[in-house]
Amino acid sequence: MSLKEALRKAETIIASQNIPDARIEAELLLRHSLGMEKVELYTRLDQPLSFSESERFWGLVRQRLRHEPTAYITNQCQFYGIDFYVDSRALIPRPESELLVEITLEFVRQRFPVGEAFSLVDVGTGSGALAIAVALHLPQANVYAVDVSAEALEVARTNCQKHGVTERVHLLLGDMLEPLPEPVTVILANLPYVTDLEMPQLMPEIRDFEPVVALAGGADGLEKVRRLLPQAKERLLPGGLLLMEIGQGQGTVTVALARSYFPAGQVDSIPDLGGIDRVVRVLTR
Repeated sequence: MSLKEALRKAETIIASQNIPDARIEAELLLRHSLGMEKVELYTRLDQPLSFSESERFWGLVRQRLRHEPTAYITNQCQFYGIDFYVDSRALIPRPESELLVEITLEFVRQRFPVGEAFSLVDVGTGSGALAIAVALHLPQANVYAVDVSAEALEVARTNCQKHGVTERVHLLLGDMLEPLPEPVTVILANLPYVTDLEMPQLMPEIRDFEPVVALAGGADGLEKVRRLLPQAKERLLPGGLLLMEIGQGQGTVTVALARSYFPAGQVDSIPDLGGIDRVVRVLTR
């Protein structure tokens, strides 16, 4: 069987299980099994699969058919154009979370136009994607990355080493802002926001494989937000920025909660590319 035939067959099998983007999924698994980049794969489509290559590839396909996420199978995920290591100890970074990075970069470049040093904390860092993306784009940033899960911080540590930011991204084990050693100018928070009713309805890729602690947000999905805000009020410097990623339909309530803690601040919500309120922003005075 040639690479082309294997790719076509895998696409058909994956699609038969109602898994979206079957062609992309099949290609990622084939490339991973062969250790090939995309260009190399497409220049060698007529090459036959060896027995050992075939065994490895179809083993990966079987994992995907059990709804294990491709990112966990390949231990690889792209976020903000950066390649991250991921496994089931931490949530897979989502494209919509890139909005947090974009808003942060814009804020810092306006607030510190000559590149002054500042401190930032990423609350619930997981794989470290947000913290590392900011550190790579803003070398003047002193970054803290907090998580309640020691296992997730091991994944973040792997990514810090991978991208050479271990000296500037400080990993802290603890709940919310409790381990933070100093007030900061920027607080980023991609906290769990899935409601109790939504949890059983999640796709099996999420429900059965990703860490529950990184997903479950309580009855209305805002349990962690309610715990973060009073701490943020004490730890955010004047002229600072707080960004909180939220779930669909949570914008109005989260904005009201934020205003109750920051009555003198500027509070608004920012939609993602789909028009859904995705980030609540607080600018302190």
